Amino acid sequence: MPEFALDPKSVQWCEEVRALAADRLRPLAEAGEPGAVNRPLVAALGELGLLARLFTSGSLDLCLMRESLAYGCTEAETALALQGLGAHPVHAHGTEAQRARWLPEVAAGRAVAAFALSEPDAGSDAAALALEARADGDEWLLTGTKCWISNAPGADFYTVFARTTPGAGARGVTALLVPADRPGLTGSPLDMLSPHPIGRLDFDGVRVSRADLLGQVDQGFRVAMTTLNLFRPSVGAFAVGMAQAALDATLAHTAERRAFGGVLKDLQAVAHQVADLATRTEAARLLVYAAAAAYDRGEPDVPRRAAMAKLLATETAQQVVDAAVQLHGARALQRGHLLEHLYREVRAPRIYEGATEVQREIIAKELYKELHTRLSEEAAR
Repeated sequence: MPEFALDPKSVQWCEEVRALAADRLRPLAEAGEPGAVNRPLVAALGELGLLARLFTSGSLDLCLMRESLAYGCTEAETALALQGLGAHPVHAHGTEAQRARWLPEVAAGRAVAAFALSEPDAGSDAAALALEARADGDEWLLTGTKCWISNAPGADFYTVFARTTPGAGARGVTALLVPADRPGLTGSPLDMLSPHPIGRLDFDGVRVSRADLLGQVDQGFRVAMTTLNLFRPSVGAFAVGMAQAALDATLAHTAERRAFGGVLKDLQAVAHQVADLATRTEAARLLVYAAAAAYDRGEPDVPRRAAMAKLLATETAQQVVDAAVQLHGARALQRGHLLEHLYREVRAPRIYEGATEVQREIIAKELYKELHTRLSEEAAR
């Protein structure tokens, strides 16, 4: 598929997902309890075949799903993304037994997954994880805390990253599949700006064994980073979907709203601002698609491209939604308005899965690494 144009079949599918999000999924989202896992919504995503598609799709297809769902129902988009983020390490690194136990349940929307990486003192610096996995014979005892974990404490299982080798930085982290009913594992919800299911997990001697490993001992950081490289462009797609929804609402509003003896769209200041918002949204969309296509082709510069896509798309979405609120005026701040909802939703993607500042660090590091490689190759010729 070309990087910068979707074929008619993909365009039609995106339109169908948008319609499903608005007509079938949004009512389920609105009926859910704020701050809690919405199991009817997750089940509906399974019934529609969207969760199963997480395990058969490439990065570009994942981006198209997330963008289309975000346009019509951000809660449905988030529920799908969290299932993918929590279960992808099982799909990519799990044993046959782990995959057989959990992936069919996730795909059907019967089991809720979670990705437990962040800690109270280790958010952006994932290599500084402190959750201790203390050896106990052939097993480990997990002791410590995870925080700001989406779907916690309501998930059925967690992909947990724990420190198996003290003082080893990123090289001493191990990925583990931990069912929610393990003795010693407790959790509590956190009250966030946007009422998503996010919580804290406390591990008090939670016992895990080699049967719970995802990948190899001390190789868990690779599991985390390969998962994030897949999902970072699609975070950008989520942001693009929100930006497009805000832009379309603004086009409709400014085309009808009368002020100063005319319609808002006829004011040059308004028309030019809308043109800029549309241009930035399209630029972000194209960068997201390009990064996703690079991932699907297995190109070596995926970390840089994924970071660029997330950086530009999430920052752009914040700008677009903020400007849309300004152009709508006070009505956009009323509880229940689309833009009031998007204004709360759009803030978090600039932080999770690597904050904007972290993305800039990744981009700069990759650029200088590419420069060093190029100079070394030229010197060798």
